[in-house]
Amino acid sequence: MFDRYFRVSERGSTIGREIRGGFATFFTMAYILVLNPIILGTAKDRHGELLDPVQLTTATALVAAVMTVVMGIGGNLPLALAAGLGLNAVVAFQIAPLMSWDDAMGLVVLEGLLICVLVVTGLREAVMHAIPQPLKQAISVGIGLFIAFIGFVDAGFVSRVPDAANTTVPVQLGGSGSLTGWPILVFCLGVLLTAGLLARKVKGAILVSIVAMTVVALVINALADVETWGLTTPEWPDRIVDAPDFGLIGDFSLFGAFSAPEVGVVTVLLLIFTLILSDFFDTMGTVVGISAEAGLLDEDGKVPGLGRVLLIDGAAAVAGGAASASSATSYIESAAGVGEGARTGFANLVTGGLFALALFFTPLLTIVPLQAAAPALVAVGFLMMTQVKHIDWDRYEIAVPAFLTIAVMPFTYSITNGIGAGFLAYVVIQTVLGRAREVHWLLWGTSALFLVYFAIDPVEQLLGVH
Repeated sequence: MFDRYFRVSERGSTIGREIRGGFATFFTMAYILVLNPIILGTAKDRHGELLDPVQLTTATALVAAVMTVVMGIGGNLPLALAAGLGLNAVVAFQIAPLMSWDDAMGLVVLEGLLICVLVVTGLREAVMHAIPQPLKQAISVGIGLFIAFIGFVDAGFVSRVPDAANTTVPVQLGGSGSLTGWPILVFCLGVLLTAGLLARKVKGAILVSIVAMTVVALVINALADVETWGLTTPEWPDRIVDAPDFGLIGDFSLFGAFSAPEVGVVTVLLLIFTLILSDFFDTMGTVVGISAEAGLLDEDGKVPGLGRVLLIDGAAAVAGGAASASSATSYIESAAGVGEGARTGFANLVTGGLFALALFFTPLLTIVPLQAAAPALVAVGFLMMTQVKHIDWDRYEIAVPAFLTIAVMPFTYSITNGIGAGFLAYVVIQTVLGRAREVHWLLWGTSALFLVYFAIDPVEQLLGVH
């Protein structure tokens, strides 16, 4: 029954691979259960109010569980969803200080509803179909580099050079120019183990590595004097089960921000525009990248059932805002599951089920340190990077936009920025070559929006918005 509904065999997969993929995806994105409450829970709204971290953890796990399962059943893609990194920072540090938390989460709900409207009208899907195939491949490659960079940074293998260093070098090896400490050793061993297992084509290579290095980390933490592991410490918890707290569910005001006396209507509209643009193109890049890596794009480079996938993603943004967990979106870490062989939405049932368990077993499921999970991101980055061979680097009109897409994503730590840079370069170069009429009108429109996005500061100054 599962095979027929999810077309597991038809897509060259097995139930076993889907289960392994579901586990791998969960373990590479389980950090959001810790990170989202930290980001949202440490920011004060205009009235000095803080959100409760326990309630945030429950909201984060609940939205991830429900929407990941919905995507699996409705979209049939191995694409997990949870509170979006970057989007939650915008909500916490840009929106909440201007209004109450209820009003801020109301804007997230509005953003999700507007995205759903764009999907229903066919505009969002049409934009994705208007993108030339080489740019789609470049998006996938750029995401590969981006996700590998995330892995290096999360593990502490790479860190930002403090501004006080007075140097033009932005990042460095380790925390001080060299690799020190047991956690880094766990990460390095994990990368080597994952690479070796992949080279030997071991089934479940990524998941095996995550579990093995978590065990190693547990042993090291018990025997050695480790100063810090970062967000998650690998130690057996005092209690395995903890009761969820649903206090934040439904705690939002849909139009409250428009009536807030301290915030102008233009400011509110610009905030919604920023959320929509980031969510729109982050999701687009993720969906294309994951589908391409899974070999699910058709001969025209289109994603199967794209309309349903995008509608569910928009609904996830609504659910995230309604639960006060910030906008939920598709996760590029789903590539870890694809690397394990997941090709259908059945893997989402596993990932979503684990997030549901996390509602009650958070202390147990968050013992996996980033240093044990991050090697999976590096490995997936390599797998996605292999698509670079499909880009024709001799055609500069394609190669330059592709290069900018690939380079800007990791260098600016943003999928949206990379897509915007590639779109703008493509439109400009085609115009210079006298081929402006060959560019799809939707690419012109989205490129114009990206121009506003990149120039948002002077635009705000012209409009008198501060």
